[in-house]
Amino acid sequence: MSITSLISIFLAAILTNNYVLSKFLGICPFLGVSKKLDTAVSMSLAVIVVMTIATLVTWPIQHFLLDPLGIGYLQTIVFILIIAALVQFIESFMKKNMPPLYTALGIYLPLITTNCAVLGVTTLNIDSGYNFIESIVNALGSGVGYLVAMVLFAGVRGRLETANIPKSLQGLPITLIAAAIVACSFLGFGGLVDGIFG
Repeated sequence: MSITSLISIFLAAILTNNYVLSKFLGICPFLGVSKKLDTAVSMSLAVIVVMTIATLVTWPIQHFLLDPLGIGYLQTIVFILIIAALVQFIESFMKKNMPPLYTALGIYLPLITTNCAVLGVTTLNIDSGYNFIESIVNALGSGVGYLVAMVLFAGVRGRLETANIPKSLQGLPITLIAAAIVACSFLGFGGLVDGIFG
């Protein structure tokens, strides 16, 4: 394991393997929270924390508990329970220590529990054969990639509010079209990471 391979994993998670824009995981909060930049950033920071901590907990459980006991088929259930517990902990911490942020995130904070991007990262870390450090780097990069996607899309949606859009495309249709265009723009990074670090 070299620094170059870790940088490659980190950059790939942000650009080419972005869980929102290339794997289309976590779309519900992506569309719901990206209306305002401050809530988009807050939600993304919470997702980064949950993804990283979930990986810190799930990787050892998979390799030192589920696999040795031959119950790897319980992976999804166990991971969902771990993520749900982490989100509940973060939610109660924010409610007590950061009430304005807790109020701003509203219903979207509990949505992290069902955010398939978080479950996808923890599961794909195992499926990709990453070791513990690589898994953490991938989870951190995936969280940063989520932040990048949210911030970019919050900017796009801010511009859409002042644009002259045909009535038939207003609302969700133009939002989905804009999300598709942003996702297509990330295809341009396709060979970049492999070309530099491959």
